[in-house]
Amino acid sequence: MIDMKKRAARALLAVTFAAAAHGACAQSYPARPVTWVVPFAAGGPTDALARAMAERVARELGQPIIIDNAPGAGGTVGTAKASRAAADGYTMLVGHMGYMGAAPALYKKLAYDPVKDFAPVFRFPDTPLVLMVRKEHPAKDIGALVDFGKANPDKLFISNAGVGSSSHLIAALFAASAGIKISQVPYKGAGPALVDVIGGQVDGIFDQTNTALPQIKEAKARALAVTAKVRLPQLKDVPTLGETVLPGFEASTWYGIYAPKGTPQAVLDKVQQAYLKVMSDKAFTDRLAEQAIQMLPPEQYTGTALGKHTEAEVMRWKAVAAKANVSLD
Repeated sequence: MIDMKKRAARALLAVTFAAAAHGACAQSYPARPVTWVVPFAAGGPTDALARAMAERVARELGQPIIIDNAPGAGGTVGTAKASRAAADGYTMLVGHMGYMGAAPALYKKLAYDPVKDFAPVFRFPDTPLVLMVRKEHPAKDIGALVDFGKANPDKLFISNAGVGSSSHLIAALFAASAGIKISQVPYKGAGPALVDVIGGQVDGIFDQTNTALPQIKEAKARALAVTAKVRLPQLKDVPTLGETVLPGFEASTWYGIYAPKGTPQAVLDKVQQAYLKVMSDKAFTDRLAEQAIQMLPPEQYTGTALGKHTEAEVMRWKAVAAKANVSLD
């Protein structure tokens, strides 16, 4: 009887210490700058959105958030790096649909598991894409571009931010849905991929709205269609793919912040709370909306929702990759 009482007392003491440690961890974090790993080169849409989010979330956390660009292999190099980081809350990953959703379907060997090796923290708003072509391209609308692709198999050169990036995946889905063959040209990030569209070295690109809109506004490239469900206020004269050549077609890039598995829950909760406070700042969300970034219902921003979404996307892309013949070519 005495032993049972001692064991119960020890168990209660352990729970008490754990709760105290949980609270202390939450109160002291962060005590120094936090790093967000962006697995693409600087200057692309992922980098641009990450920096905007990092600056605003940092203000709520009270410590700087440093962006660490680690490009390569469609984002999988930087993601693997983040998965091996110390699980202390000071290194997190800016993940997206490519390397956290589609990668398991694209790579026979992957150095990380998007679900098992990470703890989801929060989800960004979604970003649709714009299909743009170089100014001198003969196709003046999306129908003409599809006709060009059908008449010139493998001679329609579409650049992307790297294998497994959203620009690669959406281009592959577009080609499969339109029944055309395109030649994909991978780069180490959307920035250099877009530069070569503007320079005329390649025909076009599916770029995200936050980096595409300035190029369109300055007439450096010509927008033919958007991947959103409805037309964007910023591009009222640009049709959706769904209303033109591909009825029902809709796609956007999703993003989220992930921490290495094992990061204290108190830390995850504190970062999530800071982010949710940021997303209640209408002045900030209005600036995002000006870039055609699409806000989500508040409950979809949480780490729990991101975890469920990640699991669902891994399964979805396995089916999509097989059906659309998305590969590493």
